[in-house]
Amino acid sequence: ATAPPPAARLSDWRRLADRVDLCTEEVSIAIVGRYAGKHDAYVSVIKALKHASVEAGLHLSIEWVESADLEPNTQVMDSKRYDAAWWRLKSAHGVLLPGGFGDRSAEGKIRTANYCRTSNTPFLAIALGMQLAVVEFARSELCWEGANSTEFEENTPHPVVIVMPEPSSVAAGGSMRLGSRITFIPHEDSLAHRLYGGKTKIWERHRHRAEVNPQCIPALEARGLRFTGQDELGQRMQICEVRSHPFYVGTQFHPEFLSRPAVPAPMFSGL
Repeated sequence: ATAPPPAARLSDWRRLADRVDLCTEEVSIAIVGRYAGKHDAYVSVIKALKHASVEAGLHLSIEWVESADLEPNTQVMDSKRYDAAWWRLKSAHGVLLPGGFGDRSAEGKIRTANYCRTSNTPFLAIALGMQLAVVEFARSELCWEGANSTEFEENTPHPVVIVMPEPSSVAAGGSMRLGSRITFIPHEDSLAHRLYGGKTKIWERHRHRAEVNPQCIPALEARGLRFTGQDELGQRMQICEVRSHPFYVGTQFHPEFLSRPAVPAPMFSGL
């Protein structure tokens, strides 16, 4: 078959470029992470935000917030840096807490989750971000002092996030849960169900070891943290929402990995 001429192949991109030029109303999204000064570390979420903002007809402005700057220690050591970080966070229209590894500045991310949940600020937490949002909810709403992930504190009195390895003799990454996996969305009244166009089964890409502890689910849900996406066995929690919040969503998977120009990831469109 003969390939279409170059002009035809570029027509879709020209239409997309024209749409970008028409985006004048600004939307500000704060990205909170430990590498806020190294934007390449978050290139996937940056692109996903841009895809979603163009589809919404909005010009994207990103506020970069170093998660360590939100912690009490920074308030003591450098109050101006602390106040500036909180000002950037609170001035944004929405907040994104991306994935990552390690416990450095985890408390700053937990404080971010608390602020967004209690202020009704639109909030999307991905992978580790979702896990820390669950930790925050357990500490604040269930009064589980010291609740944490066993990745960070092996002897935590309330292990709301635990390592659930997925051993494989063939897959790279050892015990990590990797690749495209199915998520079931059984609740028709959930935000996730609406964002994915009424689909009850979706496929998204994963890259993690830890999961929300299944034994803690009843207590968390009783206080309003709803787990609206699960794996095929109902053991691994893939999506969480707060019932009373306009948009407070966590995903264990990485929705940014499937975002494309003109086909944004539903979770980013929701934010």
